[in-house]
Amino acid sequence: MGETTYGIGEGPATRVSLSLPEGTAEAIRARVGKREFSAFIAEAVERELRGQVLDEYLADYESRKGPVSEPARQRARQVFDEVFAEEAEWPAAG
Repeated sequence: MGETTYGIGEGPATRVSLSLPEGTAEAIRARVGKREFSAFIAEAVERELRGQVLDEYLADYESRKGPVSEPARQRARQVFDEVFAEEAEWPAAG
């Protein structure tokens, strides 16, 4: 039987071990509380991965078409956010 592939933010929760500087962990707890700690970390990691997906796309585009202006780069981020918010799905990073 094949393994299921999940996109960013999809699938069942899985337990992982994570090491953070104590000051960072304390700041997270102070901001969101102990009960929302994992959700905060998951959302932050998902944002980072989505940013990397967009950066990979823009790098590929620039290698094929040339430099992208900063206003166009910001517009691309906005379009990606809008499209994938509607779809409620982001492609996997990689």
